[in-house]
Amino acid sequence: MSRPSDYHLPELPHWHRPHHGEPRWPVTFVTVIVITLQFLLPKHLSLKSQPYISIVEAVIAFALFAINPGRIKAHRSQRWILGIALTAVMTISNIASAVRLIQALIDGTVKNANSLLAFGGSIWLTNIVVFSLWYWEFDRGGPGARAQALDPYPDFLFPQMTSREYAAENWNPTYFDYLYISFTNASAFSPTDVMPLTRWAKMLMMVQSATSLITVGLVIARAVNILK
Repeated sequence: MSRPSDYHLPELPHWHRPHHGEPRWPVTFVTVIVITLQFLLPKHLSLKSQPYISIVEAVIAFALFAINPGRIKAHRSQRWILGIALTAVMTISNIASAVRLIQALIDGTVKNANSLLAFGGSIWLTNIVVFSLWYWEFDRGGPGARAQALDPYPDFLFPQMTSREYAAENWNPTYFDYLYISFTNASAFSPTDVMPLTRWAKMLMMVQSATSLITVGLVIARAVNILK
C-alpha cells in the first residue's frame, strides 16, 4: 500500500506562476487618450459636468501612476479599487455620450457626415479602451494578483495557456493582450482567439458587442444617408 508521501499534487499549469509584473505606463497612456477624447466631445454629446469629470479622471489617473509608476508586482486592494473607480467613471461618461449620439441620430440633428464619423469613432474607440480596462482589472483578480499568481482559475483563456509550444517559458498576459481582446470583440462582435470562461467575462463581452454594434451600425447608416 502506498504511503501518503508517495502521492503528488498535480502540477500547476505553466502560466500559473508568480512573475515580475507588468508596467503601468501603457494603461496610463490609453487612459489619458480616453480623458482627452471625452473632454473634446461637443457639449450636446457629453454630460454637462464632463469638464469636471475629466478633471476627476485625470487626478485619479495621476494618483495611480504616482503611487506605482513602475511595475505592478503585487495586489493592493486600495489601488485596485481606485483603478476600478476610474474605469467606472469613464464607462458612465462614455455610455452617456453613446446614448446622446444615438438620440441625435434618431432626431436627425447631426447634418455633417464628417463630424458624425469623427464623434462616432471617438465614442467607439473609447468603448474599446474602457472595456479593455475592465478585462485587465478583473481577470484573475487584476494585474497585481496575476503577478503573485493568487487565483488559479482564469477568466480568459489565451491560446498560450493551452498550447505551450507557442509561448515563451515566462509568458504572461499584459495590458496589450486585453486591449486586443476588446478591439476584436468590438470589431467582430464576438470572441476570436481568446475565450471568456466566467460569467462576468461573458456578460461584459456581450455588453461591449451590443454597444459597439448599435453605435457602429447607426453611425454608418446615418453617415451614408447624409452623403446620399
